[in-house]
Amino acid sequence: MEYIQRYPESATALRKLYNELVKAEFQSFNELKQAYGNASIVGDSRVIFNVMGNKYRLIIRVSFQHKRMMIKWFGTHQEYDKISAETIEYPSATS
Repeated sequence: MEYIQRYPESATALRKLYNELVKAEFQSFNELKQAYGNASIVGDSRVIFNVMGNKYRLIIRVSFQHKRMMIKWFGTHQEYDKISAETIEYPSATS
């Protein structure tokens, strides 16, 4: 909810993606990639999603084995260019 308050324009898209991911039962990154072709994987089992036509980026850490997803960061594409997707933690100075 913090991100929706910070970026109200993204609310609908972010909620939609969140609700889809909560219901998903992906067994691997390949399955996730089939559903979300724009998703990219980076170190530390993190997945990056383009939101609203790449205006925003969402970084989550995924454990397929434990069926858990943890939001690490959300922000504009411009803000994303200033962080390290592999190491950023929520909350952070730039989140």
